[in-house]
Amino acid sequence: MKRINRKRKIELHPIMTYMVFIIIIVVLSGFLKLLDLQSTFYKVNSATLDTLPQTEAITSILSLSGIKYIFTNTVSNFATFTVLSNLIIILMGISVLDKSGFLQTIITLTTKKMKKTAVTFIFVLICILSSIVGDLSYLVLIPLGALLFYYGKRNPQIGIIAAFASLACGSGLNLLFNATDSELLTYTIPVSHTIKSEYVFPNMAYLFIMIAAVLLVTYVITLITENYIAKKLPKYEFSETELEEDIVTKPEKRGMMWALIAGIIYILIIVYNIIPGLPLSGTLLDNSQTLYIDRLFNPASFFSHGFVFIVTILFVILGLFYGMGSKSIKNQKDFCEFLSHSLDGIGTMLVMILFASILISVFKRSNMGNVVVASIGNMISNSGFMGISLILLVFIGSFISTLVVPSSAIKWSILSAPVVQTMMKSEMTPVFAQLVYRFGEATTMNLTPLLAYFVVYLAFLRKYSQGEKKFGLIESIKYQLPYTGFIIITLLVLIVFWYVFGLPLGINSYPLI
Repeated sequence: MKRINRKRKIELHPIMTYMVFIIIIVVLSGFLKLLDLQSTFYKVNSATLDTLPQTEAITSILSLSGIKYIFTNTVSNFATFTVLSNLIIILMGISVLDKSGFLQTIITLTTKKMKKTAVTFIFVLICILSSIVGDLSYLVLIPLGALLFYYGKRNPQIGIIAAFASLACGSGLNLLFNATDSELLTYTIPVSHTIKSEYVFPNMAYLFIMIAAVLLVTYVITLITENYIAKKLPKYEFSETELEEDIVTKPEKRGMMWALIAGIIYILIIVYNIIPGLPLSGTLLDNSQTLYIDRLFNPASFFSHGFVFIVTILFVILGLFYGMGSKSIKNQKDFCEFLSHSLDGIGTMLVMILFASILISVFKRSNMGNVVVASIGNMISNSGFMGISLILLVFIGSFISTLVVPSSAIKWSILSAPVVQTMMKSEMTPVFAQLVYRFGEATTMNLTPLLAYFVVYLAFLRKYSQGEKKFGLIESIKYQLPYTGFIIITLLVLIVFWYVFGLPLGINSYPLI
């Protein structure tokens, strides 16, 4: 008999993959430091409007100071890692929603007669529009996406993948300015004044093109999710009890009524406290800011600083009142046990978050990302491109930069001068320059493990895996590639179309000066 040698595919556990990436970064930083790799770019002083040279250089982690940095900062970085604390808090709220039965009931009531595609479309749209509240929407909508599909008798991993793609690729798509756009303006406006001192950035600068972009990207993500992702993933096995038809009973309807009344009262109190100018209102705002979006989402505002806790309390109120009305929560013991339900068995998730925090910290310390971004900025300013070729170059430069520096503000602090000045010299407006940058970065935000919330996506994919097959880090990226490919085409076509026909981007804003 012939011996059949079957090569067994080796799949690294995500924790091991993170370790490998950390080692590669440490070694590579040392090698690049020996080559004295650095890049000089120009930055505009917002006060004097002087264009001054700045240099980004590699910092070696493969050195005594680098090793000291890892050992002395790992614990503090992990303890202050935004994902860790916020995720634990938000999971408590989601746990009460889930265990009380609120989620199953409301999903049954709202989606029972809807087509699967319609449910996916609405969920994707909500994820994209949630960019207005910033990155914390990852912590809310990824776990809720899993439960939406689970109670819809579908593989919850479909909801996780679609949620992450929508949140990441939708991060640059918002009908109104969010806190990130406002922060980018602090770089865009001074740079624009070096060429056109009287230029004013309109408040509704992106309204028209963003409506088109949001609807198109929502449609594209829905199609990919239903026609590729849903078919590619293995069939999810439900027990016979789980597959039984969900019937909303009279106690459950009563619980839903109690929950909605309590939730509406809580929301009205919060809304009143973010409206300025009313008696005793506006207490959740940072009134030192000028723009309302900054007063609401500036890190110093109570609303922004406490957003996760505000949402968690809302979830707890909905779950608690639903449980009391439906009798699924009979006493204080039930309530306390429900609070911790989602935290059961998250040991592996916590270890993954630890190594993700180390990876991000070490890479940021090495400064390799900033050197790459600065080099791309120099390439744009020295390219001599104009028109559509310049748009393509900025778009490509933006999505490449995002792979190594996910932070919009950090990238734009380096790219704003070369991008805005070069595009204005080509008769394009600063509004259009920032738009091309935002669209470009949105297309690959879902592919980089350097994004702090990528580990949340990966952790929930593994949580809902069945059998021995578990998602690895590389495989989780592969499921995002179709979204990136089609969204790149969609947004590029949209940008070029708007540019060629000179359509208004928003109110009083155009692609050309």
